[in-house]
Amino acid sequence: MTALELDTPHGLARAHLQPAGDPRAALVLGHGAGGGVAARDLVAATEAAVEEGVTVALVEQPYRVAGRPSQAPARQLDAAWTAVVEQLRDGPFSGLQLVVGGRSAGARVACRTVEATGAVGVLCLAFPLQPRRRSGDPPPSRLPELESVRVPVLVVQGERDQFGVPPGAPGRTVVRVAGDHGLKADLPAVAAAVRSWLHEILAS
Repeated sequence: MTALELDTPHGLARAHLQPAGDPRAALVLGHGAGGGVAARDLVAATEAAVEEGVTVALVEQPYRVAGRPSQAPARQLDAAWTAVVEQLRDGPFSGLQLVVGGRSAGARVACRTVEATGAVGVLCLAFPLQPRRRSGDPPPSRLPELESVRVPVLVVQGERDQFGVPPGAPGRTVVRVAGDHGLKADLPAVAAAVRSWLHEILAS
């Protein structure tokens, strides 16, 4: 695996490249708010993608590269992500169809920026549909972030995810697997869902 340090408007990001032999597409994945690119579901998705002939970049946001424990604001995450994807498209992923995605908060970033990145699909691992309720009225659902995406979407969600499970919809496939938000209970099922979906959208 090769690591690239890439400039963004909010500091250096790092992309860990996992190449596929004779790739037919590229997949860029972001991490969750409290974790990194070594999360087990991200690793499972990466391995499945490479088996499908898809080169993968696992992207560390600048706040993590700098060692800051707290996640950056959404606008900074989105701007850094877009800058990284643009550089990858102009560099090692040049000429390849692009799929974007991530785990939890990383999935939200990919959804919000899909039009800017020009991706042909979005892969969401453990999309955090409903924020934690602190007090008062229930927080607003994040479903509009999914509904705004106009390309095929795969959501792989633990059936006991404490943040809820998004509904399926035309163009949006939701696969429930055993477990909770961590998606650790059945990693083969996570990998199988990713592999099948990539095969389908890249064949069309």
